[in-house]
Formats: sequence, C-alpha cells, structure tokens
Amino acid sequence: MVIIGGITRLTQSGLSIVEWNVVTGTLPPLNERQWMEEFQKYQQTPEYQKLNYHFNLSDFKSIYWWEYIHRLLGRLIGLVFIIPFIYFWRKGRLTGKLVPRLILIFALGAFQGFLGWYMVKSGLVDRPYVSHYRLAIHLIAAFATFGFTFWVALDEIYGYQKEKTAYRPIQVAAIVFLVVLIVQIVYGAFVAGLKAGYAYNTWPKMGDLWIAEGVTAMKPLYVNFLEGIAGVQFAHRYFAYVLALLAVLIGVFSANPRLSRRQKNGARWLVAATGVQATLGVLTLIYAVPLTLGVVHQAGAFLLLGVNLFLLHRIRA
Repeated sequence: MVIIGGITRLTQSGLSIVEWNVVTGTLPPLNERQWMEEFQKYQQTPEYQKLNYHFNLSDFKSIYWWEYIHRLLGRLIGLVFIIPFIYFWRKGRLTGKLVPRLILIFALGAFQGFLGWYMVKSGLVDRPYVSHYRLAIHLIAAFATFGFTFWVALDEIYGYQKEKTAYRPIQVAAIVFLVVLIVQIVYGAFVAGLKAGYAYNTWPKMGDLWIAEGVTAMKPLYVNFLEGIAGVQFAHRYFAYVLALLAVLIGVFSANPRLSRRQKNGARWLVAATGVQATLGVLTLIYAVPLTLGVVHQAGAFLLLGVNLFLLHRIRA
C-alpha cells in the first residue's frame, strides 16, 4: 500500500479520480463510454485545465490506474482485516485487551481512507496539487496505523511481559529518536507536497552554500520552514543529521553489558536502518527524485520506524 501510494504521488496520478464512491468505485470503467465519462470529470479539474490540458484518453488511463489500484488496495486491506476478525471473534479466540486494540486498528484504517479523500479534495478546487499539510496528515496517519499494528503484533509475538533493563540512557535516546523521526516524516511529506526535492540537488551543500539564500527568503521567518521550498528541504536535511547522530549514540549505548541480546540487536538494526535510509535520501536528492529511489526512500522510512518501535518494545521501562 505504501509503495503504490508513493508511485501514485510520484507519477502525479492522485487527482485522476475525482469522486469517492466506497462501494460503486470498486469497479473501474468497463467500456469506452464509462472511460469517457471519467475523463470528462477529470477535465473539469484544475490539474487538467492548468497542467494536463494536452492529455488524451490514453494519457488519462495511464494515471487513472495507479490511483485506482491505490484505492482498491485500501478496500482489500479492510476485507483482509474484518473477515478474519469476525471469524476469530466468534470462535472466542480474541480475548482481553486484544479486541479493543483490533477495533482501534480497523478504525485507524478506515480513518486513513477518509484522510486520503480529504487530501485529494484539496487539489480539486482551484489548485492543481494537494495541500502539503493534508499530505502530511495522510502520511502520518499511515505511519500511526502501521506503528500501532506493529506494536500489537510485537505484544502477541513476545508476550506482554516487559523485558526490563536498568540502562536508562538507551531508553531515553530511543524515545528522542522516535520524536525526531516523526518530525522528519512530517518534513518528508512537506518536501513531497511542495516538490522541494527537485530543488538544490546537491549534497552536502545546497548549491554552493550550506544554507541557501532561499531558506530565509520568506517573512515571517517560520513560514520558510512550513511553506518555503528551500526552508522545508533545509529542515529535512538537518533533521536527518540529528537522527544519524542519535543512531550513533544508540549504537554506542548498545555495547552496555546490561542489555540483552535482543535489545542489542534492536539497537544495531536501528543503526543499520538509519544508515541505509540516509543513503537513500542523499541519492534521491542528487538524482532529483527518480521514481524508484523516491518509492524506496518512502518505504525505508516505514522500515526505520518499525526498527525503532522494536527497540522501544524491548527496552521499555
């Protein structure tokens, strides 16, 4: 779902379906007349009128299918969840706090679908692109759904018994890492929504400067880091450096003999995942966001969150 979502965004396919029909939208157009009806609806959007006015029906189909597959996968995820849930619940296999947790996971998934449409709507009014704020909300909700699901899975795999450690520094570092990672994910969405990855495609400097002039061009200053291309990319770069330093610190802490083997492995996986993600980020930037690297970089963020949560699950006080 994450990979298809990334492809949908990078191929600029997300605004090709202009209605949200949960049931009737399950089937794609099945004949030429239905295709023309969908195309005519798309022709009323700002994206077609301002950017893709040269599109013919064949071009429209090429972007329609990615958005359709993305929405179809959302529906399939709901079915993959709700059918086994009902079965195991009726069999009495779901007990204790697992039932409300699973209901919350389902609610998060449904809410994520609503947020996807809320995001798309922002690009159907007067601008040919979605709000980067709504894109960030949609992405963070996806991470939250994934993260909570993974945490519940870890409880089921390893049990609810806490694996205690007396080594407080690594606990603090892992929590700080999570907080900074969430901020970095938000800025990743800002970079994607503002297409800031297509500017300053050099590293480690932004062009010839460490801090590009555009970083402080807008007034008041804070607006640069919310809506400015240079400011948003600058923040995304430097939060990555903070994460790298925290990962090194966690790697150093992992040598403490009071940690269990699983705790040490979690810390080392975090260091490795951070290194891989940072490398992908640099490559994605200097090659001006090619489709493959952009998608892998987004998927790498989910992997990094998963490893961070695994470490936190093993070292929680």
